[in-house]
Amino acid sequence: MILIADGGSTKTTWCLVDGLATRSFFHTEGYNPEFIDTAGIVASLHQNLPSTLATPDIAELYYYGASVVSPLQVATVTHGMQAVFKQARVFVGHDLLAAARALLGQESGFAAILGTGTNSCIYNGVRVTHNVDSLGYFLGDEGSGAFIGKGLLRDYLRGQMPASLAANFHRTYSLERDTILDHLYNRPFPNRFIANFAKFAYEHYYNSYCQQLVKEAFTLFFRNIISLYPDYSSYTFNCVGSVGYHFRDALTEVATTHGMKVGKIISSPIDDLVSYHLAVAP
Repeated sequence: MILIADGGSTKTTWCLVDGLATRSFFHTEGYNPEFIDTAGIVASLHQNLPSTLATPDIAELYYYGASVVSPLQVATVTHGMQAVFKQARVFVGHDLLAAARALLGQESGFAAILGTGTNSCIYNGVRVTHNVDSLGYFLGDEGSGAFIGKGLLRDYLRGQMPASLAANFHRTYSLERDTILDHLYNRPFPNRFIANFAKFAYEHYYNSYCQQLVKEAFTLFFRNIISLYPDYSSYTFNCVGSVGYHFRDALTEVATTHGMKVGKIISSPIDDLVSYHLAVAP
């Protein structure tokens, strides 16, 4: 059996493929090696994998994850997977490669991720050939859930959010300044905490404030990241991720304004990623 995983910073979506190519899906938390070590990955897998999953029967495991870039980050995740799936041949790669394979298959083109974080690349049908660093949620990640959530929190705390919307925000989350800052600076996974507030922008997108916030986030995504790719407008814009998918109308508008024709926008890469692996399997 083959197990394929798409690991974001918040959630990992898994697909088990049996000998008849039947697909079974399940979820665990995300395993971003910037925020979790090998021991944490092993503990989480033991706790969260379905009890019906026979790990010794997994022959191949393909795990694609957020921030799995450096040799050390790859090793952190690989050792965690190998400790649980002892019989499997394990491949660990970046979630950007998963996005490109899901969106483009074996064709060349442009692929982006707009979820908790942001990433993008030029792909030649085999590997990523050019990547403009998104710089993470501290310095960049324009257009991401974390970026949108950060804007909401900043405006709420500074009193710049419209009063009726701010009252709704307070009723929804009941968060005071000290609690928010404690989550950001003292608790684990601050990127997940911030990105969760993008849901509020989606649920209140009828409000012009939320529309403007989201469009500004996407405009900065194109201005500060996408426009740095040589001849970027010659590519079709393809995107995976919950933020890009749920705000796809605004994203399409901004992409068109910047001269990019929009192609495929999907919420999750897992179905197309599984199809890719079945297509290239020997």
